[in-house]
Amino acid sequence: MSGLIGRKIGMTSIFDENGKNIPCTVIECGPCVVTQVRTKEVDGYEAIQLGFDDKTEKHSIKAELGHFKKAGTVAKKKVVEFKGFETEYKLGDVIAVDLFAEGEFVDVVGVSKGKGFQGVVKRHGFGGVGQATHGQHNRLRAPGSVGASSYPSRVFKGMRMAGRMGGDNVTVQNLRVLKVVAEKNLLLVKGAIPGHKNSYVIVQK
Repeated sequence: MSGLIGRKIGMTSIFDENGKNIPCTVIECGPCVVTQVRTKEVDGYEAIQLGFDDKTEKHSIKAELGHFKKAGTVAKKKVVEFKGFETEYKLGDVIAVDLFAEGEFVDVVGVSKGKGFQGVVKRHGFGGVGQATHGQHNRLRAPGSVGASSYPSRVFKGMRMAGRMGGDNVTVQNLRVLKVVAEKNLLLVKGAIPGHKNSYVIVQK
């Protein structure tokens, strides 16, 4: 799937031609530089590597500087490989937000907001042990029994328990592109996307 790397700016809303207010997310999408071209002969598959968001030389290691120097660009903070581009690109080519058109549908991949260590009520939607009856005192949000008896004498893998919540790779599919602002490299997609403000996202066709 072809696509671009972007940064989540935040949410807003716009009006459509019928006067309906539509919530949307603003993404700074590109411009992305082609930093490597994968070929079947050398790598065994075809893809292109895109770099986004400049990185200072001071915060780059020598291997990075050499890699990006081949493409004639400065070091980049975010690098992602894409397959399925219809156009053939070479090292150093710049792909801008006009890759997308208004009205088409895209998938957005991002890392969801980290919630820290959470209990079973927040993490899995448990109702609490026995709700507020059966003599429950202060354990309404406890997970209760996990079901293990003398057999199998263990807790099965995948049991829903308290633990770290969020910080997962999440893909939201079929978001409609409402507007493309080419001069500012902005993409407006309908609805919400995963991640906090200024987090990196991948927009795929």
